Amino acid sequence: MPSNKILEQKKQVVADLTEKVKAAQSIVLADYRGLTVEQDTALRNALRAAGVEYKVVKNTLTSLAMKESGLEALDPFLNGPTAMALSSTDAVAPAKVLSDFAKKFEKLELKVGVVEGKVIDINGIKALADLPSREVLIAKVLGGFNAPISGFVNVLNGNMRGLVVALNAIAEQKANA
Repeated sequence: MPSNKILEQKKQVVADLTEKVKAAQSIVLADYRGLTVEQDTALRNALRAAGVEYKVVKNTLTSLAMKESGLEALDPFLNGPTAMALSSTDAVAPAKVLSDFAKKFEKLELKVGVVEGKVIDINGIKALADLPSREVLIAKVLGGFNAPISGFVNVLNGNMRGLVVALNAIAEQKANA
């Protein structure tokens, strides 16, 4: 039986993790077994640069936090060494960084993911990772908004051009007459 101090520490870890899981837009669980220290450090640095939090917490504590967050479906995936990457700002970033590293280092195995409360499998994680970055998507949307406006301006300019050409032709006709 653990002491009260240790029990309180574990309760605090579960409470903190539950709060982070509830606030996260996306979570990806991975098996990091077999990564070297250099590879793990590179992974952590890439995740930090992308604004993703990376945690390794005991599976029992993670399971309790997931149950409190309403994600009991993740229990079967919480076996063996499990690392958790979560982001509260960008839903694509954890999947993108971990998928890139899983391609580079075959030892890193993706297990399962959660996007806005919905559990996704490995194929879902890979599909999410293949999405363009948030900035690229925003640029495409803005480009889509801009295209009809540009077309409208061109149509108006075309009418103006036609009017100028017609007026110029009339002026030349009167000058010749």
